Amino acid sequence: MDFYPALLTDLRAETADLESLLDGADWELPTPAQGWSVRDQVSHLAWFDEAAVRAVTDPGSLRAGVTETFVDDLVAEARSLSVAEVHAWFRAARARMLDLFATLDPRQRVPWYGPPMSAASFATARLMETWAHGQDVADALAVVRTPTARLRHVATLGVRAMPYGFAVRGRPAPADPVRVELTMPDGTPWTAGALGAADVVRGPMLDFCLLVTQRRHLDDLRLEVQGETARAWTEVAQAFAGPPGKGRDPSGAIQGNSG
Repeated sequence: MDFYPALLTDLRAETADLESLLDGADWELPTPAQGWSVRDQVSHLAWFDEAAVRAVTDPGSLRAGVTETFVDDLVAEARSLSVAEVHAWFRAARARMLDLFATLDPRQRVPWYGPPMSAASFATARLMETWAHGQDVADALAVVRTPTARLRHVATLGVRAMPYGFAVRGRPAPADPVRVELTMPDGTPWTAGALGAADVVRGPMLDFCLLVTQRRHLDDLRLEVQGETARAWTEVAQAFAGPPGKGRDPSGAIQGNSG
Protein backbone atom coordinates (compact mmCIF):
# COMPACT_ATOMS: atom_id res chain seq x y z
CA MET A 1 0.00 0.00 0.00
CA ASP A 2 1.96 2.96 -1.32
CA PHE A 3 -0.24 5.49 0.48
CA TYR A 4 0.94 4.39 3.93
CA PRO A 5 4.53 5.73 3.75
CA ALA A 6 3.11 9.00 2.39
CA LEU A 7 0.65 9.13 5.30
CA LEU A 8 3.50 8.71 7.80
CA THR A 9 5.44 11.44 6.00
CA ASP A 10 2.43 13.72 6.44
CA LEU A 11 2.23 12.80 10.14
CA ARG A 12 5.88 13.75 10.54
CA ALA A 13 5.25 17.04 8.73
CA GLU A 14 2.27 17.81 10.98
CA THR A 15 4.48 17.08 13.99
CA ALA A 16 7.14 19.47 12.66
CA ASP A 17 4.52 22.21 12.21
CA LEU A 18 3.44 21.79 15.83
CA GLU A 19 7.05 21.94 16.97
CA SER A 20 7.49 25.21 15.08
CA LEU A 21 4.55 26.67 17.01
CA LEU A 22 5.98 25.51 20.32
CA ASP A 23 9.44 26.93 19.68
CA GLY A 24 9.80 29.95 21.96
CA ALA A 25 6.11 29.92 22.94
CA ASP A 26 4.71 30.61 26.40
CA TRP A 27 3.53 27.15 27.40
CA GLU A 28 1.42 28.50 30.27
CA LEU A 29 -0.90 30.46 27.98
CA PRO A 30 -4.54 29.34 28.16
CA THR A 31 -5.99 27.69 25.07
CA PRO A 32 -9.64 27.63 23.92
CA ALA A 33 -10.05 24.24 25.66
CA GLN A 34 -11.40 25.20 29.08
CA GLY A 35 -8.78 24.90 31.79
CA TRP A 36 -6.04 23.75 29.42
CA SER A 37 -2.80 25.60 28.75
CA VAL A 38 -0.40 25.04 25.86
CA ARG A 39 1.57 22.60 28.03
CA ASP A 40 -1.60 20.62 28.69
CA GLN A 41 -2.20 20.22 24.96
CA VAL A 42 1.31 18.81 24.56
CA SER A 43 1.11 16.44 27.53
CA HIS A 44 -2.20 15.15 26.16
CA LEU A 45 -0.55 14.29 22.85
CA ALA A 46 2.42 12.69 24.60
CA TRP A 47 0.24 10.48 26.79
CA PHE A 48 -1.80 9.20 23.87
CA ASP A 49 1.28 8.69 21.70
CA GLU A 50 2.56 6.37 24.44
CA ALA A 51 -0.86 4.72 24.59
CA ALA A 52 -0.70 4.19 20.82
CA VAL A 53 2.54 2.25 21.26
CA ARG A 54 0.96 0.18 24.04
CA ALA A 55 -2.07 -0.51 21.87
CA VAL A 56 0.24 -2.28 19.42
CA THR A 57 2.80 -3.86 21.73
CA ASP A 58 0.67 -4.63 24.81
CA PRO A 59 -3.01 -4.09 23.97
CA GLY A 60 -4.18 -5.57 27.26
CA SER A 61 -2.57 -2.67 29.12
CA LEU A 62 -4.89 -0.01 27.68
CA ARG A 63 -6.64 1.76 30.51
CA ALA A 64 -10.22 0.60 30.89
CA GLY A 65 -13.22 2.46 32.27
CA VAL A 66 -12.86 5.66 30.27
CA THR A 67 -15.07 8.35 31.82
CA GLU A 68 -16.02 11.88 30.80
CA THR A 69 -13.25 13.24 33.06
CA PHE A 70 -10.62 10.77 31.80
CA VAL A 71 -8.83 13.21 29.48
CA ASP A 72 -8.83 16.06 32.00
CA ASP A 73 -7.58 13.73 34.74
CA LEU A 74 -4.58 12.70 32.63
CA VAL A 75 -3.70 16.33 31.94
CA ALA A 76 -3.94 17.17 35.64
CA GLU A 77 -1.57 14.30 36.47
CA ALA A 78 1.04 15.69 34.07
CA ARG A 79 1.09 19.16 35.65
CA SER A 80 3.69 17.98 38.15
CA LEU A 81 6.18 17.93 35.23
CA SER A 82 8.17 20.93 34.10
CA VAL A 83 7.68 22.37 30.63
CA ALA A 84 11.06 20.95 29.60
CA GLU A 85 10.03 17.51 30.85
CA VAL A 86 6.71 17.65 28.98
CA HIS A 87 8.47 18.67 25.76
CA ALA A 88 11.04 15.89 26.09
CA TRP A 89 8.23 13.42 26.83
CA PHE A 90 6.32 14.44 23.73
CA ARG A 91 9.35 14.27 21.47
CA ALA A 92 10.37 10.83 22.75
CA ALA A 93 6.83 9.41 22.66
CA ARG A 94 6.18 10.76 19.17
CA ALA A 95 9.48 9.35 17.86
CA ARG A 96 8.74 5.90 19.32
CA MET A 97 5.25 5.92 17.86
CA LEU A 98 6.44 6.95 14.40
CA ASP A 99 9.19 4.32 14.41
CA LEU A 100 6.68 1.64 15.42
CA PHE A 101 4.04 2.68 12.90
CA ALA A 102 6.64 2.44 10.13
CA THR A 103 7.01 -1.30 10.85
CA LEU A 104 3.29 -2.13 10.70
CA ASP A 105 1.18 -3.55 7.93
CA PRO A 106 -1.30 -0.70 7.27
CA ARG A 107 -4.13 -3.27 7.44
CA GLN A 108 -3.18 -4.52 10.92
CA ARG A 109 -6.01 -4.03 13.40
CA VAL A 110 -5.19 -2.00 16.49
CA PRO A 111 -7.47 -1.66 19.55
CA TRP A 112 -8.29 1.79 20.89
CA TYR A 113 -10.69 3.67 23.15
CA GLY A 114 -13.23 3.77 20.34
CA PRO A 115 -13.65 0.99 17.77
CA PRO A 116 -10.48 -0.91 16.69
CA MET A 117 -8.79 0.60 13.65
CA SER A 118 -6.37 -0.41 10.97
CA ALA A 119 -2.82 0.86 11.45
CA ALA A 120 -3.43 3.27 8.56
CA SER A 121 -6.56 4.67 10.21
CA PHE A 122 -4.71 4.83 13.52
CA ALA A 123 -1.93 6.91 11.97
CA THR A 124 -4.59 9.13 10.40
CA ALA A 125 -6.18 9.60 13.82
CA ARG A 126 -2.86 10.66 15.34
CA LEU A 127 -2.40 13.17 12.52
CA MET A 128 -5.90 14.49 13.17
CA GLU A 129 -5.16 14.85 16.89
CA THR A 130 -1.88 16.61 16.17
CA TRP A 131 -3.59 19.05 13.84
CA ALA A 132 -6.54 19.66 16.18
CA HIS A 133 -4.45 20.25 19.31
CA GLY A 134 -2.07 22.29 17.19
CA GLN A 135 -5.06 24.47 16.36
CA ASP A 136 -5.65 25.01 20.07
CA VAL A 137 -2.01 26.02 20.46
CA ALA A 138 -2.20 28.34 17.44
CA ASP A 139 -5.34 29.97 18.85
CA ALA A 140 -3.60 30.50 22.20
CA LEU A 141 -0.69 32.15 20.43
CA ALA A 142 -2.99 34.18 18.11
CA VAL A 143 -1.30 32.56 15.12
CA VAL A 144 -3.17 31.90 11.86
CA ARG A 145 -1.83 28.69 10.36
CA THR A 146 -1.62 28.16 6.62
CA PRO A 147 -3.86 25.17 5.76
CA THR A 148 -2.18 22.36 3.84
CA ALA A 149 -3.22 19.38 1.75
CA ARG A 150 -2.75 17.26 4.90
CA LEU A 151 -6.24 18.37 5.86
CA ARG A 152 -7.55 15.70 3.49
CA HIS A 153 -6.63 13.09 6.12
CA VAL A 154 -8.65 14.92 8.78
CA ALA A 155 -11.59 15.30 6.39
CA THR A 156 -11.49 11.62 5.47
CA LEU A 157 -11.54 10.59 9.12
CA GLY A 158 -14.33 13.06 9.83
CA VAL A 159 -16.51 11.51 7.13
CA ARG A 160 -15.77 7.95 8.20
CA ALA A 161 -16.54 8.80 11.83
CA MET A 162 -20.06 9.97 11.06
CA PRO A 163 -21.73 6.89 12.66
CA TYR A 164 -19.49 7.20 15.73
CA GLY A 165 -20.70 10.70 16.53
CA PHE A 166 -24.21 9.33 16.86
CA ALA A 167 -23.25 6.04 18.54
CA VAL A 168 -21.23 7.67 21.32
CA ARG A 169 -24.36 9.64 22.19
CA GLY A 170 -26.55 6.54 22.21
CA ARG A 171 -28.26 7.43 18.95
CA PRO A 172 -28.57 5.30 15.80
CA ALA A 173 -26.77 6.58 12.73
CA PRO A 174 -29.22 7.93 10.13
CA ALA A 175 -29.92 5.70 7.16
CA ASP A 176 -29.92 8.58 4.68
CA PRO A 177 -26.55 9.23 3.02
CA VAL A 178 -24.77 12.57 3.25
CA ARG A 179 -22.67 13.96 0.44
CA VAL A 180 -19.60 16.01 1.40
CA GLU A 181 -18.27 18.48 -1.17
CA LEU A 182 -15.20 20.42 -0.05
CA THR A 183 -12.60 22.71 -1.53
CA MET A 184 -9.01 21.90 -0.60
CA PRO A 185 -6.61 24.74 0.32
CA ASP A 186 -5.22 24.81 -3.24
CA GLY A 187 -8.71 25.03 -4.75
CA THR A 188 -8.95 21.36 -5.73
CA PRO A 189 -12.40 19.82 -5.22
CA TRP A 190 -12.65 16.93 -2.75
CA THR A 191 -15.80 14.82 -2.36
CA ALA A 192 -17.09 11.90 -0.33
CA GLY A 193 -20.43 10.14 -0.09
CA ALA A 194 -23.13 9.26 -2.55
CA LEU A 195 -23.40 11.45 -5.63
CA GLY A 196 -26.89 12.90 -5.84
CA ALA A 197 -27.66 12.51 -2.13
CA ALA A 198 -30.32 14.93 -0.92
CA ASP A 199 -28.28 15.82 2.16
CA VAL A 200 -25.06 17.75 1.55
CA VAL A 201 -22.32 19.48 3.52
CA ARG A 202 -20.17 21.75 1.36
CA GLY A 203 -17.57 24.44 1.82
CA PRO A 204 -13.85 24.91 2.54
CA MET A 205 -12.03 21.81 3.73
CA LEU A 206 -10.48 23.81 6.58
CA ASP A 207 -13.90 24.70 7.94
CA PHE A 208 -15.10 21.10 7.71
CA CYS A 209 -12.02 19.94 9.62
CA LEU A 210 -12.60 22.57 12.30
CA LEU A 211 -16.17 21.26 12.61
CA VAL A 212 -15.41 17.53 12.91
CA THR A 213 -12.61 18.16 15.41
CA GLN A 214 -14.96 20.48 17.34
CA ARG A 215 -12.56 23.43 17.18
CA ARG A 216 -15.21 25.83 15.89
CA HIS A 217 -18.98 26.08 16.17
CA LEU A 218 -20.92 25.59 12.97
CA ASP A 219 -22.22 29.17 13.19
CA ASP A 220 -18.64 30.43 12.78
CA LEU A 221 -17.86 28.33 9.72
CA ARG A 222 -18.40 28.84 6.00
CA LEU A 223 -20.26 25.57 5.53
CA GLU A 224 -23.51 25.02 3.69
CA VAL A 225 -25.61 22.31 5.31
CA GLN A 226 -28.51 20.94 3.27
CA GLY A 227 -31.03 18.47 4.69
CA GLU A 228 -32.14 17.23 8.13
CA THR A 229 -29.68 14.34 8.23
CA ALA A 230 -26.75 16.58 7.34
CA ARG A 231 -27.84 19.07 9.98
CA ALA A 232 -28.12 16.34 12.62
CA TRP A 233 -24.62 15.13 11.76
CA THR A 234 -23.07 18.59 12.06
CA GLU A 235 -24.49 18.77 15.59
CA VAL A 236 -22.71 15.58 16.73
CA ALA A 237 -19.74 15.32 14.35
CA GLN A 238 -16.72 13.95 16.21
CA ALA A 239 -13.58 12.68 14.49
CA PHE A 240 -11.90 11.68 17.76
CA ALA A 241 -12.46 8.65 19.99
CA GLY A 242 -13.83 8.74 23.51
CA PRO A 243 -16.86 10.30 25.19
CA PRO A 244 -18.90 12.97 23.40
CA GLY A 245 -17.00 16.21 22.96
CA LYS A 246 -18.58 19.40 24.29
CA GLY A 247 -17.53 21.46 21.31
CA ARG A 248 -17.21 25.23 21.33
CA ASP A 249 -19.70 28.03 21.67
CA PRO A 250 -20.20 30.36 18.70
CA SER A 251 -17.77 33.23 18.10
CA GLY A 252 -14.85 31.57 19.89
CA ALA A 253 -16.37 31.47 23.38
CA ILE A 254 -14.92 28.72 25.54
CA GLN A 255 -17.22 25.81 26.34
CA GLY A 256 -15.13 22.73 26.94
CA ASN A 257 -12.51 20.24 25.84
CA SER A 258 -12.85 18.23 22.67
CA GLY A 259 -10.71 15.18 22.10
